[in-house]
Amino acid sequence: MRPGSRVRAAKCQMLATSFFVLLLGFAVATVAVLTYIGDHFAIMSHVSLERNPYDAVHHWAFYVGISLAALLILGASLSTTAAVKEAQGLMAGGFLCFVLVFCALLQLAYWRFRSPTQVEDAMLDTYDLVYDQAVRSPSSIHRQELAAIQDTFQCCGKRSPFGILENSEADLCQGEEAARKDCLQSIQHFLRAHQSIISMLTSAGLALTVYAMLLSSFLWFAILSSYHLDRKGTYTVNPRTHGCQPQESSLFRCSQGETNTSTFL
Repeated sequence: MRPGSRVRAAKCQMLATSFFVLLLGFAVATVAVLTYIGDHFAIMSHVSLERNPYDAVHHWAFYVGISLAALLILGASLSTTAAVKEAQGLMAGGFLCFVLVFCALLQLAYWRFRSPTQVEDAMLDTYDLVYDQAVRSPSSIHRQELAAIQDTFQCCGKRSPFGILENSEADLCQGEEAARKDCLQSIQHFLRAHQSIISMLTSAGLALTVYAMLLSSFLWFAILSSYHLDRKGTYTVNPRTHGCQPQESSLFRCSQGETNTSTFL
């Protein structure tokens, strides 16, 4: 395959990859916003505790998600523009964005491997604190917050390992609420379903950024080596000197000389 054909194929692949990276960036931004303003997450973050174990994790997840989404969208935009205009600087900028996203996703995957239950533990600890406060002081605001959490997750209370509940704990689940699931299990199931979506986005992000880095680096060197796709040649137009007549072609001069000779004869 000739160099021009390889560059043309790399450009087409870069445009397609940038499109999927752009979609991934919007997906990550959507998940980050839903994580921040979603009822299940926001209600656990806004409980009135002196020390909320989940609040710091909640804000950290939102800022990381928005930052990754911004880098993905920026990298896709720069790479698309660079592939169309054959701009070396824009291609380098897109490559840098993909490198930053790859490093962040790699760090995120490593953190998920080392601490797979950190977010889950933080949310469960928050629920335990609200539950204990509601049991100790039934007339406090924590009783209302606990009821709101249980309505959001469609659960009620915590199941005692011995099957025995105190009167204050039994009062928290009455009537139809007593038939609901255990709140600890409901929170765990919800978080695991949410984390499976994040794992899929992380895997897709790693694969796309690696491929985008390979393509952008190849195209950067191709542009540097002047292997252009659409430019077949370089043409220059010399400006006409003021006061000078344009040169006539040799064919025109020969035909004009023969005409003058025949007329003279």
